[in-house]
Amino acid sequence: MCNEDRKRILVLFGGCSTEYAVSLQSAAAVLEQIDSARFQVLTVGITREGRWLRYQGPVSALPTDHWHQQDCVPCTLTLDRGDCALLWLDGSGRRETFDAAFPVLHGKNGEDGTVQGIFALAGIPVIGCGLLSSALCMDKDRAHKLAALAGVDVPKSAVFHRSATREEIASAAQALGFPLFVKPVRAGSSFGITRVSLPTDLDAAVTEAFRHDSEILLEEAIPGFEVGCAVLGNEVLTVGAVDEIELSQGFFNYEEKYTLKTSAIHCPARITPELTAAIQQVARTVYRALGCRVFARVDLFLTPEGRIVFNEVNSIPGFTSHSRYPNMMKTAGLSFPSLIARMIELGGQPE
Repeated sequence: MCNEDRKRILVLFGGCSTEYAVSLQSAAAVLEQIDSARFQVLTVGITREGRWLRYQGPVSALPTDHWHQQDCVPCTLTLDRGDCALLWLDGSGRRETFDAAFPVLHGKNGEDGTVQGIFALAGIPVIGCGLLSSALCMDKDRAHKLAALAGVDVPKSAVFHRSATREEIASAAQALGFPLFVKPVRAGSSFGITRVSLPTDLDAAVTEAFRHDSEILLEEAIPGFEVGCAVLGNEVLTVGAVDEIELSQGFFNYEEKYTLKTSAIHCPARITPELTAAIQQVARTVYRALGCRVFARVDLFLTPEGRIVFNEVNSIPGFTSHSRYPNMMKTAGLSFPSLIARMIELGGQPE
């Protein structure tokens, strides 16, 4: 790492993803809460079209998506291994060195191993999961298979490529039974996910899921409710408080996740200490099975019988003011600024 009084952190936001707007909200919260006495921040925004821009304007312009209209210079990473530098593309040849990269990106082209692969190639320390674990966490089917091998319960499911016939998909749906969920294998924030109660609604749900990925997952509906657990660490793991999603209707889709119109999040969850401890242990197991590092949020289902079933892992969970991950850690006694500082420290450790 570069020898400076303050560590220089490259914060990435935006991205070519359906979750672009969420990334702007998360990055704004991180930039507002980071300890400027300990860390110097270099902000780089990636537009919806994929342009990398060195941003030097106010944080307040991020949530409104006005950031790219001002104070921006085209830039790129230098890929020479160990260089840890940002190169301005305005003809000046200016280079800015940094110590580690913090991708505050959600969804495809940011949370799925693509950006992490660039950093790995250049030997740049990453604050978050690496290439393989990011890709695995984004892939619901392969994540479930690895969790099952680690002894964790997973929903029954069936996977189909775009080349599958609708008859094959309908037959698998009948075997799983209704209601069920149709999901893109690789997508985030519930984009493309539909809860299907009747066979007549299956075709539209399949079409919607294929809009987001070339593979889809048919998954049994698990009774009960969703719980989550924040995990922090590399060799030694810290777990946050378990939270609980209370739904009044439907499922925890994109709108509910970011507006909470008809749902509520209880942190800590309204469950027994014994169930809390069991959920935290399952979260640790999944985190290890998928090779996660630094931080991730593990989402699970808790059935009325007390069965804990794996749902998914968010390798870069939301960091907005109402996001679950920082609130779980806050309930466990770790403030937002302290959490960010700890994440940066962990990201600087070798994989």
